Amino acid sequence: MHTLLRAAESATTTDINYGPLLVASLIGYLLGALAFMGIFRKAGEAGWQGFVPIWNTLVMLKISGKQWWWILLLLVPIVNIVALIVIYYALSQSFGHDVGFTVGLFFLSIIFFYILWLGPSTYRGPGGRNVAGTAY
Repeated sequence: MHTLLRAAESATTTDINYGPLLVASLIGYLLGALAFMGIFRKAGEAGWQGFVPIWNTLVMLKISGKQWWWILLLLVPIVNIVALIVIYYALSQSFGHDVGFTVGLFFLSIIFFYILWLGPSTYRGPGGRNVAGTAY
């Protein structure tokens, strides 16, 4: 009986070190936020907004030309995939790219976010509509 209890105790108690997981998560978050910061600066927004969760999504919607309530669509399963594709397409158009770039944004997001930031593309307005001098 005692061996069964000891076996059950050893099976339920784990000695997992969560430190490396935490460090890896923070590095991943910072890499994504840094890309957002660069994209936001290119679009004329404050770069610090890229580091604030949820708010950075709202800013991304703004520079893509989508309304704030699109964030609600991102909370609905299955619908969120379609909404994300539409948002990425609008973001691609905002920087003068087409459907191929949207596919890249969807499948290799972090790489294509860095391409948007560090590449030669320029911001053309929300959804690619050049609206100089108007508030959007």
